[in-house]
Amino acid sequence: MDVVLVDENNQVIGVAEKLEAHQKGLLHRAFSIFVFNNAGELLIQRRNPAKYHSGGFWSNTVCSHPAPGESLTDAVHRRLVEEMGFDCAFKEIGAFQYRVDLDHQITENEYDYIFVGYYDGKVEPNPSEVSEYHWIEMDKLKKDIEKSPDKYTYWFKKILNKNLLRVKK
Repeated sequence: MDVVLVDENNQVIGVAEKLEAHQKGLLHRAFSIFVFNNAGELLIQRRNPAKYHSGGFWSNTVCSHPAPGESLTDAVHRRLVEEMGFDCAFKEIGAFQYRVDLDHQITENEYDYIFVGYYDGKVEPNPSEVSEYHWIEMDKLKKDIEKSPDKYTYWFKKILNKNLLRVKK
């Protein structure tokens, strides 16, 4: 899969293969989806341990990249279905840029759009993407992140720690 490369102002400057972009630390577009149920619990997933970075870590509902020429809206709908086996309405609530060196000589350098959705139906995760999932109350999640930060992905913690997740139905 190719990703969309951008400059510091989020202007498109090219395309690169996803693994290459992560190995070279090239700034590219990404998105993070947070899906809540009517009880206010967040759907989190544990990334498949075989993923080429951050495998086995807990993270937000879905995180991925829009393909070149694909709208963010289409990409979010596509990845919700591909990873978690459902689709739902959502809205964009913001974006931020971050850079971090991860395992396996991978550098995440992303302009990350944040989306929030609501869903109460059946979840059917793709086992090649997700090894576990569950719904969790935000207070319980934040306490667990404080107690065991090393089991969560960097971007997930960053979004929560910077209060970038503003949830309004």
